[in-house]
Amino acid sequence: MYSKAFIPYGGYYSSPFVRWNGSLKAENPVVLGAATARRWFVEKKIDPTVLDFLYFGQTITSPLTFFGHAYAAAVILNREKDIPALGLNQVCTTSVTSLALAANDVEMGTHGTVYCLSVDRTSSTSILLAPNPKTGSVDIENIVLDNFDRDPSPGAGLKMYQTAEKVAQEVGITKEECDDIALMRYEQYKDALANDRAFQKRYMFPVEIKAGKNVKLIEEDEGITPTSKEALAKLKPMEPGGVITFGSQTHPADGNCGIIVTTEDKAKELSSDPNITVQILSYAALRVGPGRMAGAPAPALQKAINAAGLNVSDISQVKTHNPFAVNDANTGRQLSIDQKIINNYGSSMIYGHPQGPTAGRAIIELIEALAVQGGGYGAFTGCAAGDIAASMVIKVS
Repeated sequence: MYSKAFIPYGGYYSSPFVRWNGSLKAENPVVLGAATARRWFVEKKIDPTVLDFLYFGQTITSPLTFFGHAYAAAVILNREKDIPALGLNQVCTTSVTSLALAANDVEMGTHGTVYCLSVDRTSSTSILLAPNPKTGSVDIENIVLDNFDRDPSPGAGLKMYQTAEKVAQEVGITKEECDDIALMRYEQYKDALANDRAFQKRYMFPVEIKAGKNVKLIEEDEGITPTSKEALAKLKPMEPGGVITFGSQTHPADGNCGIIVTTEDKAKELSSDPNITVQILSYAALRVGPGRMAGAPAPALQKAINAAGLNVSDISQVKTHNPFAVNDANTGRQLSIDQKIINNYGSSMIYGHPQGPTAGRAIIELIEALAVQGGGYGAFTGCAAGDIAASMVIKVS
């Protein structure tokens, strides 16, 4: 449980998320993420030299990954101040865990103001070539696609979506239930587009890319697939007897996001509205049994809520990383949470999953959803590859 870690209201951004092989497929994620963060600091008129440390989340190897953390810190601060940085990778929960590490730093007084930047590009995926010393041949791995096809737990022998099917079978979740949740998530995302994208414009910051001799701004999510109850009902499960279709799971995407974590006084100073306070209350991570990735978010959320000294009934908004509708169905069942308060204004199932930035955008949307309703307690929970999940509880007042 934290008592000293705060996020300045408005002290964060998420880029639009762009579907796999879309407008960002040729962009180096390290360069793009660092440049976007630098532009954000300049536009917000926040002096980046206030930063003491940088956590740099990236889960998919790209050129510059080796020293991406140091590169990003130098670009963001324009070498006006040199700060240490750390790169980290916890796959889908990378950015929420970076926030927890930043909160630890502030809580302990190690650093006063920390920036958490997460970047990823699932497009144009790096290919790992490694010599096999036993056979003399070359082992080849597509870092994204090959790992979607396997669970990292030794002996599990499942593809990622099959870990969700396993949980669905254990709990009794049906295809119809998954379809209903997928449709609800799409309708919730449409709420974020109302009134000329009023909700998204509270936090979304465009990325700049070169288009020939010109500069092009990517200002909105790309690659959203409209859906309906009838369309979802027609889709066949990915395997016989299963519950998951292409309509009730997420898709790979590209993007980045950044969040400042600091002390209460500094948060008020940097806030776009000093009357709104955003406090990090708790963080929890755990691992469940092999091949049960979709089952991890519920107990992780319960653990974080307990750590904050709250009850589930105190939480008025929940955000999840939901690569499969089974994740939300199971979380709702296990903790008796109404699906209507889960993922208001959108989720990774609809706008895509760039990996590292996914949880960060969800937490940013959680803060804004709480601000829209006038404050309250909110929580994020999401799975990461390997039957792991991480959760965080936020208070907005």
